[in-house]
Amino acid sequence: MNTEKIFIDDEFIKLDSLLKFSGVAETGGQAKVLIQSGLVTLNGEVCTQRGKKIRSGDIVNFEDRSLEVCAR
Repeated sequence: MNTEKIFIDDEFIKLDSLLKFSGVAETGGQAKVLIQSGLVTLNGEVCTQRGKKIRSGDIVNFEDRSLEVCAR
């Protein structure tokens, strides 16, 4: 699985916003459903908190996509 690097300008990005920004989810509602269904992992553990703060170095996985958050 290739890891996509997602660059952010701020200290953190919320998990639901990251899924929208990266194109994993088309809408915030869709991101919410994916997260609350337990389909998203953060650093290898299931995360069901859609407002979880994702910081540089964190890795989020959904199905066959792996997203690594990086600071600019």
